[in-house]
Amino acid sequence: MSRIENQFTVHFWGVRGSIPCPGPHTVRYGGNTPCVEMQVGGRRLIFDGGTGLHVLGQSLLSNMPIEAHVFFTHSHWDHMQGFPFFSPGFVKGNTFHIYGAIAPDGSTIEQRLNDQMLHPNFPVPLQIMQANLDFYDVISGRPIHIHDITIETAPLNHPGEAVGYRVNWRGGAIAYITDTEHYSDRLDENALRLARNADILIYDCTYTDEEYNSPIQPKIGWGHSTWQEGVKIARSANVKTLVIFHHDPSHDDEFLDRVGQEATQKFPGAIMAHEGMVLQVPVPIPLSESFPIRKFSTYRLQSEQL
Repeated sequence: MSRIENQFTVHFWGVRGSIPCPGPHTVRYGGNTPCVEMQVGGRRLIFDGGTGLHVLGQSLLSNMPIEAHVFFTHSHWDHMQGFPFFSPGFVKGNTFHIYGAIAPDGSTIEQRLNDQMLHPNFPVPLQIMQANLDFYDVISGRPIHIHDITIETAPLNHPGEAVGYRVNWRGGAIAYITDTEHYSDRLDENALRLARNADILIYDCTYTDEEYNSPIQPKIGWGHSTWQEGVKIARSANVKTLVIFHHDPSHDDEFLDRVGQEATQKFPGAIMAHEGMVLQVPVPIPLSESFPIRKFSTYRLQSEQL
């Protein structure tokens, strides 16, 4: 067995929210918008297609042909603007299985990716991509099975809707919960369920509590949460590592340093997401004792019937 087939890792290619913000004040944490790659038992899962997807794509060009599963939380621009610049998508022989929920207006993820590449917004259409692109509609609350990987889904509290994901493999789990806004009177049950006993929780910590509740320009209703709420979720869900993610574009490196210091005082397992960071999940269940394999084709047939 190769080393990669026995690993469960997560690699951060874009950790910023709302808009890319490259420059001298964001060097250490990075300025690219969301893109998170997981290597799960030799299979590649990609979450969101912000500008970090372009950087990931450049790194993959020497490893083709590539097969990957790409999951979109939603289609706000910062989560899909890197897709037209994803170089492996233009190379014949690569295969990408692309997942996203149907939007409130009824459009599929395929339609929305197509629309952002239409004239006059982009010089070439989606159809010029030479890779094999398969599209699937995600139904929040229904799991997705890819061989022996189970991916749980749940709706998040975000304008225009969004989907949260939890990746389970051989007893290890990573929860990816962005973009979402917490509730003032309770913890989000969907977030708690996805985060339960997770090895790693990647959570939307765009603001601080002070910013969120600012009397001058409050962020209430903007669809994002705070690192303090992330700590509450992590504690209540018995999470091992909380990754503070989706940094506001106005937060420079020094600001994020301070957030990291305060967060680790409240929750020792808290760490700040930065571009290039790689985390590994210990997998307690040996491969020989792993869960029964459920082929990807099974989910595909189910998807087509829904």
